[in-house]
Amino acid sequence: MRIGLDYRAATAAPGSGPARQVLALERALSRRPDTETVLFTEAPLDHPHRAIAVASDLPAGGAPVPPQAGRDLRRRWRFEAGFLPSALRAQNIDVYIATAEGGLPVWRKPAAVRQVLLLHDLFRLTLRRPRSSPWRALASRLVDEAAIGHSIASADAIWTPSRYTTAECGRLYPAHAHKLYVLPDAVAPAPAPAERSRLSRPLPPRYWLLVGTREPRKNADLFLRAWLDARRQHYDTPDLIVVGAPADVPAELQRLNGVHWFEHPAEDELARLYLDAERLWQPSYAEGFGLPVLEALAAGTPVAVAEGGALEEVAPGDMPRFDPHDRPQLAELMIRLSRESVVGNAEQRRAFAQRFAPNAYAARVGALLDELLKPKKK
Repeated sequence: MRIGLDYRAATAAPGSGPARQVLALERALSRRPDTETVLFTEAPLDHPHRAIAVASDLPAGGAPVPPQAGRDLRRRWRFEAGFLPSALRAQNIDVYIATAEGGLPVWRKPAAVRQVLLLHDLFRLTLRRPRSSPWRALASRLVDEAAIGHSIASADAIWTPSRYTTAECGRLYPAHAHKLYVLPDAVAPAPAPAERSRLSRPLPPRYWLLVGTREPRKNADLFLRAWLDARRQHYDTPDLIVVGAPADVPAELQRLNGVHWFEHPAEDELARLYLDAERLWQPSYAEGFGLPVLEALAAGTPVAVAEGGALEEVAPGDMPRFDPHDRPQLAELMIRLSRESVVGNAEQRRAFAQRFAPNAYAARVGALLDELLKPKKK
C-alpha cells in the first residue's frame, strides 16, 4: 500500500507544532508493514526535501510558507488543484493524508484514492480575525469556509486531535459527523539528563514557563497582566520565561522586569526549558489540543491550564484550572501556587504523558487506517 502525506508544513516550518505532527505521522506510517510512504511538498529547486519528496516548484526566489498560514491563495491553488491530482495518479497512491486544515485535491482526484483530513481545529472559522479590516476578514473567512468545507466534504475520514475539535466539527458540519475520529497528537519523550542542552543564557533559579504567544487565542496579553498583578502583590512570584516574540504583545508588556523571552529556541533548548521550569502555564481560551501541556508533563513538570476547550483533555485532574478571562482569579491562583507545594510527583506526570507517546500514537494511526481500509458494506 502506498500512502501519500502532505509534507508542506515540515518543509516550510520544521520546528512548528503542525510540522512536528507531520513528522510524527511519517514515523508512525514507517512502522506499518507493507506500507510505503510518499511525501508531497512544494520547495525551491535547491531545497533538501526535493531529495525525499515529490515536490512542486516554487517560483524563483519563493520561500516555503506553511499552508495553514493561508498567505498565498494562488500558491495553494497551484499545489492542490494543479499539481496534486496528477502527482497522486503518477505515484499510484492508495491513501492520501492532508495535514493543512484542508489541502485535499480540489478536483480530478483519482477515484481509487482514499482521502484523510488531519484537522487540528476550526478557529479560522469560529474566531474573529485580529488586526484585519471587516472586508478583508470577510474575504478570508469565505475562502477558509470554501477550502475547509471542500476537504471535509471530500474526505473519507477526518482525524482530529481532541474530542473538543471533533464536537466542533460535528456541530459545524453535521452531515459529515460520521467521518470523525480522534487521533491525539504525538508527544516526544523528554531527553535523558545526559542529552540536555546548555542554554544560550543563564536562567533564574525559579521560573514559570509560557509557550506560545503568536495568536490572540493564546491569551498572552491577559496572562502577562495577571502575572504582573501577582508580582506586585507577592514579591516571591517566580520569574516568567516566555517562548514567543515580544512583538506579539502590547508594547507596555514587552520589557517587564522578570520576564525572559526566547523567540526561537532550538528543540533541545526548549526541552531544557520544560525540564527546569517550576510550572508550565497554558492560558489559551481556544485550543485544539495543547501540545505544550503534554510536553511539560513528559518532562515531569507540573502545569496549570485554562478551563474549556481541549485543554481539559490533556491535563491530569489534579492540575489547577482557571478561567482564561478572569484576570483577578488568575493572579490570585498565581500567588497561591507560588507559595504551595506541587501536588503529585514527576513520575505520575510522566506516566500521564505516556498515553500520548509515539508508540501509542503509532498504534492509533494503525487502527484508524485499518478502519479506513475496511471493505465498504453494500
